Amino acid sequence: MSGKLPLSVFIIALNEADRIGPVILSVRDWVDEVLVVDSGSSDGTPELARSLWATVIHNDWPGYGPQKRFAEEQCRHDWLLNLDADEVPEPALEPAVRALFAAGQPALQGYRIRTVMTLAGQKRPHRFAPRHNYIRLYDRRHGRFADSATHDAVEMHSGRVGALSPIIAHYSIRHHGDLIAKLNRYSTAQAEEIVARGKGRRYGAFRAMTEFPVNLVRYFFLKGYWVFGLYGLELAAIIAFFRFARIAKVREILRRPS
Repeated sequence: MSGKLPLSVFIIALNEADRIGPVILSVRDWVDEVLVVDSGSSDGTPELARSLWATVIHNDWPGYGPQKRFAEEQCRHDWLLNLDADEVPEPALEPAVRALFAAGQPALQGYRIRTVMTLAGQKRPHRFAPRHNYIRLYDRRHGRFADSATHDAVEMHSGRVGALSPIIAHYSIRHHGDLIAKLNRYSTAQAEEIVARGKGRRYGAFRAMTEFPVNLVRYFFLKGYWVFGLYGLELAAIIAFFRFARIAKVREILRRPS
């Protein structure tokens, strides 16, 4: 199958001018639409995206899930590929997706694609680098992003889900300061959502005491941050701290006068 596929790629963004360009360039020549939903960038992200022939729409930030659901609704096609502004698919993804559309519509209704943590300067991620395996290519008539401020994953309500072998390189780390600011915002949003759902009482003293050491071991050894050496230990410690901070924020909210 030649030409552009009947597929919309959507990307949510805020101040991503330093990273979004390669993402758009990786897909714009083989998909019919690249849509960027911007929530108020001040660094020229919308202008850069438009210069690369992406469609840009502004939407004030409502949370991760709601923003992606908004983006889904603006897309021209029912088949969607979701990418974050720091995720670049490897070239092999194009022929893999073209093969799905070769006979018309893909045989399944959703496909998981592995996103693999990649450091700046790496041409390809380490074979044991941290990774996720979420649904990224899907038919919105069968699945949508969860309507949660902090839980941004596709939930399928019908159909079947398969997997594609090509990967997406995830350039998630700019520097420690950026990661700390991001996790601080995210842990606050998580804490507020936990309390709003009436689940705050689950975060007692025992979990508060064990959350940091458990997650330090979990991220460094089990999730693969050890492949980055001492830098990986630093990242694991930052993430583990904010797992603890989420609990501390929940408990702080619960102590407030009603």
